[in-house]
Amino acid sequence: MLARSTVATLTMVFLWTASSLVSPARAQGAGAADELRTRFTELTDELAQNQFRRPIHLDSKEDANRVRGDVFAVVGHPFARVDKALRNPANWCDVMILHPNTKHCDGSTGGGQVLHVSIGKKLEQPVEDAYPLDLTYSVAASTSDYFQVQLNAKEGPLGTSNYKIVVEAVSVPGGKTFLHLSYSYGSSFAGQMATKAYLATAGRSKVGFSTVGQTSSGEPQYIGGVRGAVERNAMRYYLAIEAYLQSLNAPPASQFDRRLNNFFAALEQYPRQLHEMDRDAYIAMKQREYDRQQKTQGL
Repeated sequence: MLARSTVATLTMVFLWTASSLVSPARAQGAGAADELRTRFTELTDELAQNQFRRPIHLDSKEDANRVRGDVFAVVGHPFARVDKALRNPANWCDVMILHPNTKHCDGSTGGGQVLHVSIGKKLEQPVEDAYPLDLTYSVAASTSDYFQVQLNAKEGPLGTSNYKIVVEAVSVPGGKTFLHLSYSYGSSFAGQMATKAYLATAGRSKVGFSTVGQTSSGEPQYIGGVRGAVERNAMRYYLAIEAYLQSLNAPPASQFDRRLNNFFAALEQYPRQLHEMDRDAYIAMKQREYDRQQKTQGL
């Protein structure tokens, strides 16, 4: 018969071995799911009634070298559908191409784990004139009711660095999903100067969603500057995800058209922040960009 101390030692070894077999993604997901559900509870009242007229909370922050925008939202889709759609890297180009600044997206190389994205102006532009952005896709956590995916790039446009999009989601009551999107990047001194130049000229009148006061007539005064810019982009990426999910009920041949129309309609709900062009111009531009993207991928 084994000595009691030997049994205890073997038990400890077994427990350690068993715990070590749990994937890092699953282990990380357990605590993160609880944190996201806690956030959902904290935001319950605001999600029910807010300036967005939909269950959304948005905020942003800026420090000396980094800026970040966060969108928390309830989407009217079951977790399994959201998980299947967003935890598949092949679907992300269909999301990214909706953004007005995305000129091209190719995820056909690198085992589908790298998205080669071209970022340009909000108008017709050759791919070769746009900025190449290579986003590495990874699953940071995955459980039966929670996932987190990340898109990372070491360098971004206008002297930015550590470019990151993080999407996490958890199931919530009512067959819905609580989703959190974080969009952030760092900036070099040259990048900060380029951004300030843009914000002082073409971006001078652009604002975000956070209110910082009231105008003399009592209207909301919205945040501008870098935080305003990151809030606009965070919202665009979230609305692109929402439009993609909404299109999945349509026949495959009509899904892209539905995504375009739903995305543009969502942008136009916030004209002060997100209106850039009229509907016909946006649809025509994106149709040509999508056709070009499909040809590149041999589809």
